[in-house]
Parts: sequence; structure tokens; C-alpha cells
Amino acid sequence: MSRIFITGSSDGLGLLTAQKLIKEGHRVVLHARNDKRAEDAGNLVPDAEAVLTGDLSVIGETKELAQNVNALGSFDAIIHNAGILHVAANAKSRDGIPLLFAVNSLAPYILTALINRPERLIYLSSGLHRSGTVTEDRLESIVDGTNFPGYSDTKLHDLMLALALARKYPDMIVNAVDPGWVPTKMGGNGATDDLDKGYETQAWLAVSQDPDALKSGRLLYHKKEERFKPEAADEVLQEKLLSVCEKITHIPFK
Repeated sequence: MSRIFITGSSDGLGLLTAQKLIKEGHRVVLHARNDKRAEDAGNLVPDAEAVLTGDLSVIGETKELAQNVNALGSFDAIIHNAGILHVAANAKSRDGIPLLFAVNSLAPYILTALINRPERLIYLSSGLHRSGTVTEDRLESIVDGTNFPGYSDTKLHDLMLALALARKYPDMIVNAVDPGWVPTKMGGNGATDDLDKGYETQAWLAVSQDPDALKSGRLLYHKKEERFKPEAADEVLQEKLLSVCEKITHIPFK
């Protein structure tokens, strides 16, 4: 039996992943943006160990969430599932940070830096990362607010974060997942991929002893390794992303 924390697990793929893992006998801690969503998640997944709250668009709340996760003790795996899509291109967070970047890129960085390291880390990326653009200048311009990364950019950031961590922490199993275009609230009713396969891979990576689930530093789609945009593996760009996140948050990696 494993113990897993899943961000953004009050609905969508995060909720479905939690339900699958609990059905298999694992202990799962959920996360919701606010108290109302936490109450709803608790009703939908009554066997969850706990439901933590925190708005991932707010640096202070994300830091507090990390503290609350650590207060619960150690975890075997953490699934960074939370993400947003449908916001205005120039939307900013309460901290004045581009909103898509704050939730999709910066929050996973903060939680990874502050939560005690588990054995496995899984980051939700997307096939759309291939449309993302990343350069040192574009990353640096996020700091001064002149660059508002799009959704594809942030999913590329998530993949870069996973690959950087797999490189830095060879004792951990770190991977990214492309869940496909699935019919969740975010994906919409027109989505064409299989919903079940959309959450099975991250659940499998979190707990399986299958040799294929114990490899690190990959992007997986439906449990199969897939090619990714070459820039994601660029160590100079990875380090620049990490330094930008540290500059914004004042939180270094351990």
C-alpha cells in the first residue's frame, strides 16, 4: 500500500486518479482550491485520508499547502495534476504573476521545493507542449511581467521541471504524463481521447512495481514513452526555468 498526494484532485483527472488508487487499497490525500471544493471532493471520495486546501495561484497559499502536506508525514508519491486553461491571455494572479504560469508552472516548483521528497514524482504535461516556446529571454521576461506564457508554454515548463528533477535526483523516479485530450471540464465534450486512459498512467506511475513504471526522466502517454520537444531536455533552459522560479518565489531547491 502506498501513500499519495494529488494536487487538483477535487474534480477531473485528479479526482478519477484518486478514486482509482483508493479502490486499489492505497492511501490518498486530496487537494482542492478552496473549502467549498474540498467539501465536494470529500463527499465524492469519502475514503480519502484527508483533503487539503490552497489556491495554487497564490504563492503564500501554495507555501502553506506544502507545510500542511509535510505535517501529515511522508508520502510515497506526489502527482502534480492541478492546472488551468481557460483564462484571459493577460490574466495575472493576486501576486501580479501571469496566471497560467503561476498555477501551471510556478506552483509545482514551489511544492516540489518545499514538500519532503517522496520516492516518486509525476507531473501532468500535455501533447500541446510541442507548441510551446521557451528561450532564456522569454523565461527571464516572465519576471518583469512582459511575457505571459500560454498554456502550451506552461506544459512545456512542467515537462522541463520533471526532466530537470530526474537529472538532479537520480535516487527518485520522476516522470511527466501526457494524458491526451480527454472529456473533462477542462478538455470539453469534444475531446477525442479515452477518459480512463487519461488517468491510468499517472496512477500506474505512482504505485506500480512494473519495471516500466520504475524508469525515470520520461514523458509517457497511455503508459508508453513518447518523444517530446527537444528543448525540454536542454539543461541550460532547465536551469534558467529553475532560476526564474527561484527569483520570483525566493524559494531554492533543497
